[in-house]
Amino acid sequence: MNSKLTRVFAASLGALLLLVAGCGSNSGSPSGGSLNNQTGQMAMMVSDDPVNDWSEIGIKVLSISLTPQSGGSPVVVFNPATPPTVNLVELDQLADILDTVSVPVGAYTGATVTVSANPGDVTLIASSNPDSPALTPGEVVNSSQIEIVGATGTAGNLTVPLGVTFVSPVTVTAGQNGGIDFEFNLAHPAFIVAHAPVGGGSTIWAVNFKPALRHHPIFDITRLVLRHLYGAFVSVSSDNASITVNRVFPVEPPTNPETDIASSKNLTILADSTNGTLFYDMDAHTHSTIMNFSSVGSTLTGKFLRIAARYQSDGTLVAVRIWASSSFNIVWISPEGHVRHVLTSSNQLVVDNEAGRPVTIDVDNNTQFFFRAPSNPSVDAKPFCIGTACLGDLVRGFKVHVTVDDPLAVPLAAQTVDIEIARFDGAISSVGMNNFTYTRVFTDTTDNYTRVLPYISNSTPNGHDPLNGKQITGFKWWNFAFPTIVDSNLNNTSGSSIGDFVSTAGGSANFGGTVGKMLVVGGSYAIWGDAAATNGWSAPWTVLAPTPAPLATVATGWILNGNTGSFAIVIPNNPGGLPVTVDASTVSGSATLVYQVDRSNGIITVSPIDLTTSAGQNVVKTNLTSGTPVKVFGVPQTDGSIKAYVFFYFTGTMPAS
Repeated sequence: MNSKLTRVFAASLGALLLLVAGCGSNSGSPSGGSLNNQTGQMAMMVSDDPVNDWSEIGIKVLSISLTPQSGGSPVVVFNPATPPTVNLVELDQLADILDTVSVPVGAYTGATVTVSANPGDVTLIASSNPDSPALTPGEVVNSSQIEIVGATGTAGNLTVPLGVTFVSPVTVTAGQNGGIDFEFNLAHPAFIVAHAPVGGGSTIWAVNFKPALRHHPIFDITRLVLRHLYGAFVSVSSDNASITVNRVFPVEPPTNPETDIASSKNLTILADSTNGTLFYDMDAHTHSTIMNFSSVGSTLTGKFLRIAARYQSDGTLVAVRIWASSSFNIVWISPEGHVRHVLTSSNQLVVDNEAGRPVTIDVDNNTQFFFRAPSNPSVDAKPFCIGTACLGDLVRGFKVHVTVDDPLAVPLAAQTVDIEIARFDGAISSVGMNNFTYTRVFTDTTDNYTRVLPYISNSTPNGHDPLNGKQITGFKWWNFAFPTIVDSNLNNTSGSSIGDFVSTAGGSANFGGTVGKMLVVGGSYAIWGDAAATNGWSAPWTVLAPTPAPLATVATGWILNGNTGSFAIVIPNNPGGLPVTVDASTVSGSATLVYQVDRSNGIITVSPIDLTTSAGQNVVKTNLTSGTPVKVFGVPQTDGSIKAYVFFYFTGTMPAS
């Protein structure tokens, strides 16, 4: 969100979403405790949020098990023989289908997600233009510089088991689709902590999965944006309405040429018989619109497919677009990643690939731009813009998947651009009842932008309230620290979620000197063509993010007043600077997160401190003395203080600024 997301440590903007949503095939059976002989169908998927510093955060999910409400053994619903490496960066609020299984009916109160934690099991590759000064473009972080916090087991079999309690019990019903959403919020400041020591030395990246895992209810699978999936053709149905593909995964990190990893799972994909499926033959360089597979089924034998699909309400998958080739490398090579640069002067896009390398793509008057909107199939199937003028609608940070005319051409020329996520973020200003402004500042100043976003229309459906499941219409917003407490017109006592947003987003904290004001920052995933902006982007929601203050030192130590502790910080080397008060909650369930970071002999230890206990408060009071280095993440308030979501204080080898 902030242009300096990583100074002393990396606060990766991203999230892993392990989504379990309804699907209509039975390709596996769970193990563990069985509630009865009836089952419901569940699809295993992953997704996350965006990052600016990384082109790859690769992890291996070894297993997922559900905890029955009635007691008994956990029910293992995902346990592949060869776990694929999943690149979280490419998912960015997208769902990637891993598996489909049968789950015993009944109620489940939680789950355990187990991640592999051996050296090399977590891959970190820097983006081509990272914000963090601790990274060089395209840098592959050596496994010796990655510490996985909380690893258990013996050498070669290290894992991190991650437990999560559901917001409310999840019920699996026989013959029906359900949804479970496990979200690894990579935006959590404690997810990746980088320590670059004063005086030089290797930067150590501590990866801490545990504090970021949470349950986030899913109510409507038709709204899910699915990552393009890869498959090897198996068969076409007798009525030509569908095809069966064997799910395959690309090798991570990618190889040259890229190769596929086959799975034991098959997926059934329907053609869109209403809106048509766009079919691209990458070998013949032709494309057509098909209503069924009668005209292309005979050409698919031996082919690899890349498929942009969407869920229907009954859990079946429908193809929006399909790309086919006899070479897996051909269907894969079209660049997928985050937009790094929009070059309107030369009609080009620069997109990061998974290896952290920038790929330059030419855009011409025939390039079609699509905005993924699976809940509106007719919109999902058609380009919203054609030609070079469309580049003006893109900014750095969008997640795209580009299809090129010729994968061997230099430079590549875009045939289609799938905008999967239209992300606007940054400092919030000029907040009014009709719109607000994002100002985004990057290390590369040519990517900076200021964008006015109108709110969506009050009549536009906008998901469901995570606590009661009721339909929301119009703009909604929430605080990053409380993702289930959504301020919307549905539950707003003042009658206007926008009014609350206006009053809340106007806070700031003034450090004076050369640092100046710290503003409220947030992020929105915009939609195209809402009634509020029929030919442009508008904001359906905004999440207020914990803004990282620069590395500071304690000016005034810890003081406890009721359920709030506070201390003051100043920024070193900031002539004319001012102290700023930091408020921290000690209330159970909403307490500020505190971490003590110790570095000794090249080893980082990240220890959580529980502010809800007197013992934890005493530890903080003892350590937060004048001059202690501290890193604060929080939301500036209208009184000039910072409401802390999380803060770190450092002992041992001191961090560089």
